[in-house]
Order: sequence, then C-alpha cells, then structure tokens
Amino acid sequence: MQHNIANKVVVITGASSGLGETTARHLSSLGASVVLAARRKDRLDQLVDEITAAGGKAIAFATDVTRQQDVQTLIQGAVEHFGRIDVLINNAGLMAIAPLSETKVDEWDRMIDINIKGVLYGIAAALPIFQQQNSGHFINISSVAGIKVFSPGGTVYSGTKYAVSAISEGLRHEVGGAIRTTTILPGAVDSELKFGSSHEQSANTVKDFYQQAIPSDSVARAIAYAIEQPDDVDINEIVLRPTVQEF
Repeated sequence: MQHNIANKVVVITGASSGLGETTARHLSSLGASVVLAARRKDRLDQLVDEITAAGGKAIAFATDVTRQQDVQTLIQGAVEHFGRIDVLINNAGLMAIAPLSETKVDEWDRMIDINIKGVLYGIAAALPIFQQQNSGHFINISSVAGIKVFSPGGTVYSGTKYAVSAISEGLRHEVGGAIRTTTILPGAVDSELKFGSSHEQSANTVKDFYQQAIPSDSVARAIAYAIEQPDDVDINEIVLRPTVQEF
C-alpha cells in the first residue's frame, strides 16, 4: 500500500534526532515530502541535504513547539511550499524523570509546555487546513506511560502522556470522517528522550531501563502503517514495546 504514502506532505516536529529523524527518512524513502521541525536548525539542514541527495523532497523550519507562533509559521510554510499538508506528526517531547518530592516545578512546566501544549498548538495550526481540504491525518506520539503511570519518577511525564491520549481521542471523535487521528504509544525506543532527566538517580534508572530499547525505526514503521491505510481506515492506537519490556 506504498501508494498511499507517496506524494503525501508530512510535517514532523522533533525531527532533529530519534523517532522524528528516523520517521522522516523512512517516509521520504516511501515517496512522501517531509517538512522537518525542531529547534536545532543545523541538524535539520543536514537531514534535508541527505534526504534531497537521496532523491527525496524535504524542507526544514526552526521550530520551538512551546511557541504557538513558531508552530503556525511551520504549518503555513509547509502549505506555501507544497500546497497542502496531509499528515502532522506531533512528535516533539521531553521526559524529565524525578520523584515528585524533588519538586522540579520548572521541569513539570517544560513537560506540560512541550508534551501537551505543543500538541495542541500543532492541532490549532493544522486543523483549519485539514477541514478546508476535507482531509488530513494527526499522528500524536504518546507513550506506554500514557497507559500505566511510570512511578516513582515519571508521574508528571505520565500525566502529560495521558493528556495526549485523551486529546487524541476527543479530536478523533470531534473531527473524524475525513480527518484521521492516530496515537502511537511506544515503550523503550532508542532516542534522545532518555537524556531528559536532571535528577542523577532517576537518570541512572532510566539509562538502565533503556538498555532493552528497540531501534527508532520500529516506530517509523508503525507510523507508516497508519498512514498507508485507505482513507476510510483510521488506525486509532498503536502500542509497541520491546518484547522483553515488562512495564
């Protein structure tokens, strides 16, 4: 069903590394035009060069998903360049693990701003375009921590990922018909997410936990599976873990 990915315009936040980068490469190899967003523009430009050299189509925008205007500019720029958007992958995320008793309020704020508000800003920017086109596909990256609370340490992170799942389900119900909504809930997948903890003991626990991680292309394939379905099929949720992961 590769034909249903070819020529689609896919916007990916958090595209400078990990799941976002791997997904950009994978979808490009299947014929999609990719619009890459992250704060590290140098990394994005390098990725654009590599995708273009391989015969793909890619552009990049320096984007901080905690700034609504940045996200609006990203979506508008994608439409101006390619004429439309078919898929928005809300992938940018932060996982700062620490016990609640450490009261790392700044990190709580940051996770809420990136993991929840960043997704909402993406929806706010893309939804009017999808409704105008009468087609579109939101793919929101949650986590197995959005199914089971990852505690001690990941309580606030889990809260943000439960929110992503709730927002995705409400979005599906409100705009379904011509617009599809998919939530991807990965377990331990190799990416920079595991480096988000400033609390040393928690960081070491996360590092140990991620020794079982599977490569990020496992998520890229899951995303491609959701996109390539016929337009009347909406893959709502995909949960994937390493086979050895217990949580």
